[in-house]
Amino acid sequence: MTKDDNYIKGLKKMREMGREDTMLNQRKISEDMYKLSVSTLFGEIWNRPHLSLRERQLITLAANIALSRPHGTHTHYRSAHHIGITHEEICEVMIHVGMYGGWPCIAHATEQYLEVLEERGDPMASAKPTRDDIDGI
Repeated sequence: MTKDDNYIKGLKKMREMGREDTMLNQRKISEDMYKLSVSTLFGEIWNRPHLSLRERQLITLAANIALSRPHGTHTHYRSAHHIGITHEEICEVMIHVGMYGGWPCIAHATEQYLEVLEERGDPMASAKPTRDDIDGI
């Protein structure tokens, strides 16, 4: 397998994930950096055997949430939706990671995910939370 083969595999994987626009900022400053990232990350790592695309996406979301990554997580929420991971599953990853990584992970992930939902026009993003439970006490 040549570097060019991995680059083509990487581009195909990015398309499958709905990530054609990923890392274009790298391409702006260095074509070599972009090709290396596409070839290695998407051509090799995301195409390895033993884990499905879905499993890899869930693992990546969990790692980004646990590390409270300021960048990159938004694109993984988009990819998760693109490949069929449900809203409920994404929230469950946030909850599970929050139990191990701490509540600030959930708070940060919630803000990022709401931004993605808002850009998608999801009505959940603009819904007003209620205080029904607290007000009833």
